[in-house]
Amino acid sequence: MGHGTPDNMNWAGLLQNLLVVVHLQQFICGSVRFSIPEEQEPGSLAGSLSKHFPPQYQLLTQEYLWMDKNTGNFYTTEQKMDRETLCPEETKAEECIILHNAVVGPSGDLIQFPVIIEDINDNAPHFENSEIHLRVSEDMTVGTSFILDDQAQDRDAGPNGELHYRLEDSDGVFSLKVEEDGPFIMLVVQTALDRETRDMYHMALVATDCGSEPLSATATLIVTVTDVNDNCPSFSADSPRNVTVPGDSPKNMLVARVRATDQDSGPNAAIVYSLSPKVSERAKKLFSLDSVTGHIRLTQDLQSDISEVLLLNVLASGHHCPPADTQSHYQLEVEENNQPGMSLLRVSASDADSGYNGRVTYRLDKHTSTIFNIAPETGQLSVSAVLDREQQGVYNLTVFAQDSGSPPLESVATVSIRVLDHNDNAPVFLTPHFIFFIREDVPPFAQVGGVGVTDPDEGENGNTELHVVNSSGPFVVDNTDGTLRTTNNLDRETDDRYELYLLASDHGRPFALTSTARVTIFVEDINDNQPKVILPSSNSSCQTVSPATIAGTIIAKIYAIDEDSGLNSEITYTVVAPESVRNSSPFRLDSRSGNITVAQQFLQKDLGMHHLFIVVRDGGKPAPLYTTIWVNLLVNESVGPCNLDRAPTWTGTSDLHQTPSKAPICEVEDTRSAQLTLLVGLGMMLVSTCLLVATVVLYLKQKRRSLQQNKRGHIEEIEIPLRLKDKYYSDD
Repeated sequence: MGHGTPDNMNWAGLLQNLLVVVHLQQFICGSVRFSIPEEQEPGSLAGSLSKHFPPQYQLLTQEYLWMDKNTGNFYTTEQKMDRETLCPEETKAEECIILHNAVVGPSGDLIQFPVIIEDINDNAPHFENSEIHLRVSEDMTVGTSFILDDQAQDRDAGPNGELHYRLEDSDGVFSLKVEEDGPFIMLVVQTALDRETRDMYHMALVATDCGSEPLSATATLIVTVTDVNDNCPSFSADSPRNVTVPGDSPKNMLVARVRATDQDSGPNAAIVYSLSPKVSERAKKLFSLDSVTGHIRLTQDLQSDISEVLLLNVLASGHHCPPADTQSHYQLEVEENNQPGMSLLRVSASDADSGYNGRVTYRLDKHTSTIFNIAPETGQLSVSAVLDREQQGVYNLTVFAQDSGSPPLESVATVSIRVLDHNDNAPVFLTPHFIFFIREDVPPFAQVGGVGVTDPDEGENGNTELHVVNSSGPFVVDNTDGTLRTTNNLDRETDDRYELYLLASDHGRPFALTSTARVTIFVEDINDNQPKVILPSSNSSCQTVSPATIAGTIIAKIYAIDEDSGLNSEITYTVVAPESVRNSSPFRLDSRSGNITVAQQFLQKDLGMHHLFIVVRDGGKPAPLYTTIWVNLLVNESVGPCNLDRAPTWTGTSDLHQTPSKAPICEVEDTRSAQLTLLVGLGMMLVSTCLLVATVVLYLKQKRRSLQQNKRGHIEEIEIPLRLKDKYYSDD
């Protein structure tokens, strides 16, 4: 038993033969592959099957390639292969693979082989918008950077799609910075800005790929410098200093017009005119001042021949430059990151006395921070340092106004300064590199880990949002709780680690600030792959052993692999047989190495065929996975080859449970190929049924010859009886 014609023919055996055909097909498709650059001219040689298979050849898919049926060479057709069209969903890091089916050899074997479409630099970079507009405040500090969202895209892959940027015509005011390990480009302020000097910059943003013959694209970068209220009004030189009014002038007559200017723009340049509190009551009754236009008019008809001199002290004020009115409390809002030395406001106190008794000087409380200064003569308050809201958001100052009389008199006013937030802090990750471990059997939307980020700014400037960028992995950020989650099932044997980047962006205006963090995710193994036996190649392989072999000699080896890792991939080998049979067997199996050695000198009873049924187990917990293999050894004086017509069978019982094998690694996606395989299998079944009777006759004849041979050569077969409760299907 165990070599010769099978003693029975059953449907399970036929199905096993069919699976052998499918496995052969998968083996072929995994070992033959070709590469060809895209956009090749028609008739270009793409490869040949002649080195791998005998003629004849027929290519089943001929949309992009055609094959010479005699030589096995295949060539490009009139329809050119455009990688970006054929693989639009592939990332730049993945190969573009087109599967082709062919029938080869005299027996018409069906094979499938991949053709890799290699990228060429046939796409230039492209900006979605020809103009990129950016608004930058004139008080922006040197070194501030702004993210440029309008980046160029390149459909090519590898170096052909990798872009480098440069800035032209910036006059040294701006420069570019590319974030290290990140996909973003930033515009950096290199020198101080002044809207009143220059309010707009036109530059060229050039994107160039890294192909052997680089291609480029250019977009116009327009930076508009926006105004801040950093100038106070001043009277123009043409404003009248002296005006003569006739004694018979009528009511509402325009006496004069004062004009002040402010170098700021928009609301920051608005000016309000008012009369000083020191103007006499007589002047207030005779003249009126329009607070918007600066027009001074008579409030009544003049009917007098008497000459009279009246003094009108006109004040011009802006938002941050109030006029000289006496106030006890001032409130002011100032944006942080101001220019050092910036004027804040002017406090003013009036004194009805004359001479030195009415001369007013100003000073700050001695406990006031030294960054604030006040001009003693004018009351102009300024700040000498840059304010940072994140360090201090509110300042309360005490200002003293004192006259020069003897004894001096003084009054007190308070100034409350609220520092307004500026989006000057990018989000900060808790660590620049997150490392997570996750089991490969977690369900979709499982939590991978927390990816905390903070932003010290306030309001929308500090409201952050996270996104996964520069990755095709199955992960997404859940912004409701700041965690990274899976979006699909994981398989460690396909991908055992993922590298991706997180982009944190705040909601600041007019521009958002961003930062990135690297994330490494290690997929932990579970025992989901049973061992695969490499040697022996099949259950029906056989090896001849000389009876003269000395004890301790290695005469065969079992070699298996397991795609899992750790204990899940540690393999042990065990002979399945009763202990009494194992002890009397002339062979020993090393459970770790899989080496089969001669345990003792062969005796006469050891001559013949030995079938060893081996269980190959991994070390997985809580239950190992396993597969089985027959090792067939013929102890015989003859050194001729040992052949088995079929694999051994058994009728014993066992509590072993066979785990279903995994799906094939290389699947044929073409439905026509699958249908052809099914038809071949059905044909094999029909042929086997027709040969059933002939098989029985041949078996009886073979049995008779085998008995005669045993009598002549004293060769026996030793069989290890196994009794299995359930039917077992081997890997072969």
